[in-house]
Amino acid sequence: MKPLDVSASLPEIWRALNENEHELLRKDARFVNFKKNEIIYFENDKPEDLMCLLKGKVRIYKEGVGGRVQIVRVVRPVQYFGYRAYFAGEAYVTSASAFESSQVCLVSMKIVEQFLRNNGTLAMFFIQLLSLDLGVSDERVVNLTQKHIRGRLAESLLFLKENYGVEQDGATINIYLSREDMANLSNMTTSNAIRTLSIFENERIVSIDGRKIKIIDEEKLRKISRIG
Repeated sequence: MKPLDVSASLPEIWRALNENEHELLRKDARFVNFKKNEIIYFENDKPEDLMCLLKGKVRIYKEGVGGRVQIVRVVRPVQYFGYRAYFAGEAYVTSASAFESSQVCLVSMKIVEQFLRNNGTLAMFFIQLLSLDLGVSDERVVNLTQKHIRGRLAESLLFLKENYGVEQDGATINIYLSREDMANLSNMTTSNAIRTLSIFENERIVSIDGRKIKIIDEEKLRKISRIG
């Protein structure tokens, strides 16, 4: 772990801190590198740090009955994660791992709490962040429980595009997921994910090259997602 150049690495909101708070943040913040598929935190761990993804991609997931995994959220640079459980006064109810080699900044939640009690601008930022995350979570729950398989997979592809963007061709989603990960994101079995992706490809909605997925007909994909 190396000391953090806060002003260069963290989003602009932290510039609302005063000079003493900046020094405290600089001394406490750490860079941690995670390898692909490495666990960042486990369900039932005690939350101690605010996490900000600086590089890479992270999945937030929960293991259900029989060890089946459900991906509940994906994180992109420079989003925050891992702090909700601390504010709730409980252990983590999810786990987090790296989709690919990733770098995360960790800041002690005790220090963050101290900042929030003294800085209304920073406190409002995190209230808004929690509110947005709750809204996204609520919408995902409805989509993944009420939509049919085609609608769920279409929604997940659009969700990935909106979160991670596309490559230079303007169509290939800028994240390469295994079929198992795609299934876990879409609340379906791996075999159903493979079958439905193949159908989408035959219908010229997407094209597939290994783990690369290129959206060919976004309008049709959105229609499938919308009607469920």
